[in-house]
Amino acid sequence: MHPPFPVSPVWRRPVSPIACRFSEGDVDLVVVGAGYQGLSTALHAARLGLSVQVIEAGEIGAGASGVNGGQVIPGLKQDPETLISLFGEEAGKRLIRFAAKTADVVYGLIGREELDVEHVRSGWIQAAHTEAALEAAGQRNRQWRAQGADVALLNQAEIALLTGAEGYRGGFLDRRAGVVNPLALVHELARIATEAGAGLVTEDPVTSLVRDGTSWRVGTKSGRFVRGRKVLLATNAYSGPLLPKLAQSLVWLHSFQIATEPLPAEFDIILASGQAVSDRRRILVYYRRTPDGRLVLGGRGPMRPPRSTEDWAHLERALHRLYPMLSGIPISHRWFGRVAMTSDHLPHLHEPQPGLLMAAGCQGRGIGLMVSLGEPIAQYVATGDPGVLPLPISPLRGIPLHPFRRIGIAAHVAWYRLLDGVER
Repeated sequence: MHPPFPVSPVWRRPVSPIACRFSEGDVDLVVVGAGYQGLSTALHAARLGLSVQVIEAGEIGAGASGVNGGQVIPGLKQDPETLISLFGEEAGKRLIRFAAKTADVVYGLIGREELDVEHVRSGWIQAAHTEAALEAAGQRNRQWRAQGADVALLNQAEIALLTGAEGYRGGFLDRRAGVVNPLALVHELARIATEAGAGLVTEDPVTSLVRDGTSWRVGTKSGRFVRGRKVLLATNAYSGPLLPKLAQSLVWLHSFQIATEPLPAEFDIILASGQAVSDRRRILVYYRRTPDGRLVLGGRGPMRPPRSTEDWAHLERALHRLYPMLSGIPISHRWFGRVAMTSDHLPHLHEPQPGLLMAAGCQGRGIGLMVSLGEPIAQYVATGDPGVLPLPISPLRGIPLHPFRRIGIAAHVAWYRLLDGVER
């Protein structure tokens, strides 16, 4: 359902054509979903010599991969010491090494493949507005410095200089991070995956997924069928009735975003060095500059599709809280998309039936995480060796009382927003 007013992301689409084709007969891998995860896996699988067919329900970039804020953040929601306590010494350190390099993978791919993707790698700031948030930033800084990461703890003067924003007491700077044009990245991934030999069709939802002997028979709305030795269900926040238990294992939220008109030169003090920012509020906001000088800011929105531009009003209030001087700058773009979270805030790898694979749960790290997962998932498809995966394959478990989660989340968002307002 589309709202009765313009809703479109600010991101530019590349002009390079993408060759679409459908592979009749049997293939080694069927990928359902042409986002970062699906296309990265398709690219690496095709380059390993596997036959691959990607099937996308909508247009390239219509899901989370094309409508996110374009922040490329290494690491995971949890810090290294927590990961070791959860996974043990060996598996925890393997996951930390993987997570530490996710931004390297993205920027390395852009450079190596000469992708038509605007990008800046100046770092990411996690901004602290309270003493408790600043203490947490200090813990994150300590743990990643122990891993040899290029990070720093910012004081109040330093964060004010880098962001130009009001109200922060300090923060955590991760110089490994940066920003990209997210829509351009997913389009360019589609282009190089098809050039590597992967088949791709769009705007044709998968409607059936049936185990057929040692393979999977995949059918689409248009009547196409393909058999795959393996299937990667790369649908994440857009998982639905095809595998209900996957959808029931995830909590999805709407992320709303706004973009200003290009800012006049007098506002060049805002993110002057090009960093991206997320704050440490309970209902966080995140923001960055675009190549043409706009400020893009995003955060949680209603659990329903927007009904009017008022559904973005909380973001405009956050923008003016941080940058009161922008109160007269018009908003040029408003858009939204769906993101998936897991109950433990960790990414999950599942194989509920032989040959049926999925990776889900991004927690704000989707670009680096899902692009980076493509190569090990492709290696697993090729070899069957779970040792190539950075995460253990875990059982697929639905969240109890999942149908009521949206009601509970909406109540939590309202309460947390109230608490954040008190702390401002």
